[in-house]
Amino acid sequence: MNTYGKNFTITIFGESHGPFAGVVIDGIKPGIKLSEEDFREDLERRKNGDIPSLSKGVTARQEEDIPIFISGLLDGVATGAPLAILFENRNQQSKDYSAFKDQPRPSHADFAAFSKFKGFNDIRGGGMFSGRMTLPLVAAGTVARKSLENAGFNITFKAVISAIGGNKDADKWEEIISSAKAEGDSLGGEIICRIDGVPAGKGAPFFDSLESQIAHLAFSVPGVKGIQFGDFSDSPEGKNKASLMKGSEFNDPIIDSQGHTSTNHSGGINGGLSNGNPIVFTLDIRPAASIAKAQQTFNFKSGKTEKLSIGGRHDACIALRCPVIAESVAAIALADILL
Repeated sequence: MNTYGKNFTITIFGESHGPFAGVVIDGIKPGIKLSEEDFREDLERRKNGDIPSLSKGVTARQEEDIPIFISGLLDGVATGAPLAILFENRNQQSKDYSAFKDQPRPSHADFAAFSKFKGFNDIRGGGMFSGRMTLPLVAAGTVARKSLENAGFNITFKAVISAIGGNKDADKWEEIISSAKAEGDSLGGEIICRIDGVPAGKGAPFFDSLESQIAHLAFSVPGVKGIQFGDFSDSPEGKNKASLMKGSEFNDPIIDSQGHTSTNHSGGINGGLSNGNPIVFTLDIRPAASIAKAQQTFNFKSGKTEKLSIGGRHDACIALRCPVIAESVAAIALADILL
């Protein structure tokens, strides 16, 4: 449902245009210091992206995104009780969404959610299926990193955009985003995340493998359509995935008694367990479904396929805001495994 974890547990709640979105985090050790300032950088990155010159590709909807601590914190210190954090939703334009119950957006959750929830779901802003719901997820990631640090782990997380619209040349990204936006269209992107400092032997085989835990959370993020583990930056052009390589090309030779390897095509994980090398994974982010460019889609009210042009405020490239989200889901997964 809307809860993840066994040791470090998070429950996400709220809708895009409801009064609040929030998260309840359980399993936090008492004594951890937390303040509004601890969240500021991560929440700003989620809001505006990491690259200022590409901010035109981010939705015009801007919220304050100030965390409101409801429980689990006393005088800036975690009490050990569940930590509840709220974020207010103020800058809403709900009228833009009323028509989508009759004419669902192509490739959005409108029709699937209507079918599951018998039409009672909140469709405004995409409701619980909106990218807005990554806000409490990022907040949980901040707490996860603080919890890992408090437990003595020296783990770092760094995610970057590696491609936009299939183009890996960062110098071209501003131009292609502007072009897509002018056409009323959207673009997808690719995010590479690297995690350093995870000790060897962490995780579990099979159903609780380290890959499956990270992937579980990654696929909870709206817009993520694929994940690949492994660093293929050294691979010849065209051989950037495991299935395209021979065993002699893919295998990572161990070069010292600590288990460090000369390549990292396994992405720091073997048999579902960390192997002491950096954990590396790549997320494939789809283009946003809500676009102004006219599309043909079925209208349940008229019983005909008709043209749909979507108004409102939407991202031209949702991948711009995803690096910190990738880091957050990785931190939450590792917190649940390591704490």
